[in-house]
Amino acid sequence: MRDESAAAVPARPAAGPPGQREGGHREGASPAAQPARYGRRNAYAALDLGTNNCRLLIAEPASHGFRVIDAFSRIVRLGEGLGSSDRLSEAAVERTVEALRICRGKMQARGVVRAKIIATEACRLAVNGADFVERVRRDVGLDLEIVDRQTEAYLAVTGCAALADPQAESVVIFDIGGGSTEIAWLDGAATNPSADPTLRIRAWDSLPVGVVTLAERHGGAEVTRMMFEGMVEEVAVMLSRFAIRAAAAATAPHFHLLGTSGTVTTLAAMHLRLPRYERRRVDGLWMNDDEVSDAIDDLLDTRLDQRADNPCIGRDRADLVLAGCAILEAIRRAFPSERLRIADRGLREGLLMNMMREDGVWRRGGYR
Repeated sequence: MRDESAAAVPARPAAGPPGQREGGHREGASPAAQPARYGRRNAYAALDLGTNNCRLLIAEPASHGFRVIDAFSRIVRLGEGLGSSDRLSEAAVERTVEALRICRGKMQARGVVRAKIIATEACRLAVNGADFVERVRRDVGLDLEIVDRQTEAYLAVTGCAALADPQAESVVIFDIGGGSTEIAWLDGAATNPSADPTLRIRAWDSLPVGVVTLAERHGGAEVTRMMFEGMVEEVAVMLSRFAIRAAAAATAPHFHLLGTSGTVTTLAAMHLRLPRYERRRVDGLWMNDDEVSDAIDDLLDTRLDQRADNPCIGRDRADLVLAGCAILEAIRRAFPSERLRIADRGLREGLLMNMMREDGVWRRGGYR
């Protein structure tokens, strides 16, 4: 299970993708309508509703970043069955609406003054995605926005680029989701810690494959090595266009990969042999190429029940984690690197930084 404790997050402000403000992330519908029980000020909320997870962060500004004061994460599998159907199922919608009600309650209790609430691939693909958005507005009172693929990719970069090696003149950042995988090439070293990392994006893509969709096509319960190779090859075809455009990335000095997703954080936890997931030990961890390979090999040798009993994986993700490993393996083969940095941060952190930057909560020298 994920440790979503109220720890300080060393994130820095950064702008979103070009055109993001034109489309705009709409505000959550009056999340602070009730008085805050905790007497806090300037609480911000970011909610990322993906194909697999519903994840919320509530934070308050701090010097050059923010401090998390509350969090929520639940696997809802909103996109379950989308590989064979074009509709969100009623069961998935009910699960998700229930989770969103919990999120709204947390936002009200914490006195959130501003919120950004986004949905990604499942709602982009489903023919009833707009109907779902309307139901959430009517039944939960939250204004959910379906973001496009570029916005999702840029938010992932914004959320975790602070973990890139400052000496690296090239970094490939990826986010393995439930229904899609975002990947971007950052070209050139960061000029200063607070610079907008999206300005360094030389190429990006959004692959129409994630852990849920890949597992549904190939099976995720009992995965043989032959099945695993089949998944890797399928992803490699989807990745090929980006791999050509970003071919020079891996030749730059100090190049490395930077990954954010449940897949890479699970591999990190297994590498560390954690008895339970600890975000503080995983976020920012460096793994070398052999360590990543060993962790994947160890997972390939496990049965479904063994993965389900592992507290760093759990029953809800036991049938998905090897599909995620296949996506990671395709990326590793396209961009060989001696180093992979693990990020337990992403879209939510990117949303929070963008909101705080837009509100001018930071100024030269620290927090306003």
